[in-house]
Amino acid sequence: MDRKLIYNPTSKENLNDRRTFGGNPDGMINFTRCKYEWATRLWDTMEGNTWFPKEVQMTQDAKDYKYLTEPEKRMYDLVLSQLIFMDSLQTNNLMDNINPYITAPEINAILSRQSYEEANHSKSYAVMVESISDNTNEIYDMWKTDAKLLEKNRFIANTYKNLSGDINDKKIVLAMFANQILEGLYFYAGFAAMYALGKSGKMLGSSQMIKFIQRDEVTHLLLFQNLINSTKKERPELFTNELEQEVREMFRQAVDLEASWGAYITQGQILGFTKDIIRQYIEYLADRRLEAVGYEPEYNVKHPIPWVDGYSSFNDQRTNFFEGNVVNYSKGSIDFDDF
Repeated sequence: MDRKLIYNPTSKENLNDRRTFGGNPDGMINFTRCKYEWATRLWDTMEGNTWFPKEVQMTQDAKDYKYLTEPEKRMYDLVLSQLIFMDSLQTNNLMDNINPYITAPEINAILSRQSYEEANHSKSYAVMVESISDNTNEIYDMWKTDAKLLEKNRFIANTYKNLSGDINDKKIVLAMFANQILEGLYFYAGFAAMYALGKSGKMLGSSQMIKFIQRDEVTHLLLFQNLINSTKKERPELFTNELEQEVREMFRQAVDLEASWGAYITQGQILGFTKDIIRQYIEYLADRRLEAVGYEPEYNVKHPIPWVDGYSSFNDQRTNFFEGNVVNYSKGSIDFDDF
C-alpha cells in the first residue's frame, strides 16, 4: 500500500466513498463536510483542552524532591524517563507511520493535533526534570543505563517497527490496536505512581502536570478506539477470528510488560502498591480497552485502586479517565459516550 497523495486534484471521491484508509482523498481538509462526526467533536474537545506546561507551578516540587525517600526518587526519575521515551516515540510515529496511510481528512487533522500534544507532553517533562534535577541528562539518559527501562523501550519500539514497512491492510489495523495499547495501557503504571506521591502530599505540581497529560491521553485513546470501530464497520472482513487472537496476544504481552514495569519502579516500597495490585490494575484497564472495540474482556477482574480515578480528575469536571468517559471539560460539555 502506498502513502496517500497529499495533493490529488484528480480525485473524484465523494463523502460516502471516504474511508479510514485505502481511500482516494483530494488532500483538502474541509471541516464543513466530514464523514466521521466523532472526529470533529473530538477535535473541538482537544482544542478546548489546550494548556501549556509552564502554567503548572513546580516551585514546591523542587523542594519536595529533596525530601523524597530514595525509593520515591528512583520511582519518580524512572517514570519521567519512560514517559519521555513514549511521547517522543509517539510524536514521530503518528506523523511518519500512521497519518500517511489514513485517508479521511478530518482524522488526519486530529492525528496532527495529537502529534502536537505529544510534543507538548515532552515539553512538560522537560519542565519537571529541570525543576528537580541538577543534571537533566541523568534522567534523559536513563534508558541507556537502566536495563529494565531499555528492555521496555525496545519492546514498544520493535512493535511499531514490525508494523511499518511493506504496509498492507492487516498491518494498518494492527497498528491501530498497537496505538490503542500505547495510549491505554503503557502510560498508566507511571501515572498511578505519580498520583501516589500526590496522594501523600508530595510533588503536587508533578501530579497536576500528569493530570493535564492524562486528560490529553484520554482523547488520544478515544481517537484510536473510534478509528478501530469505524474501520470495523467499513471493512468487517478484516476483523477475523485470527485477527482477534493476534490482538489478544498483543494485549497479553502489553499487560505482562506494564505490570512488570510497575512492580519494578515501585519495588513494594510505595504505599498502596504491591506487584499484585499493579498487575490487577493493568488487567482491569486491558479489559476496558478490549470492550471499547467490541471484544470480550480477557481477565474479568475488578478495579483494585479506584481512588486513582478520583485523584486524576479536575475540580471543574467530572471525569473517569480510566474508563474513558469524560463528562465535562472546562470548555463546553461533551458526553464521550457520543463518540
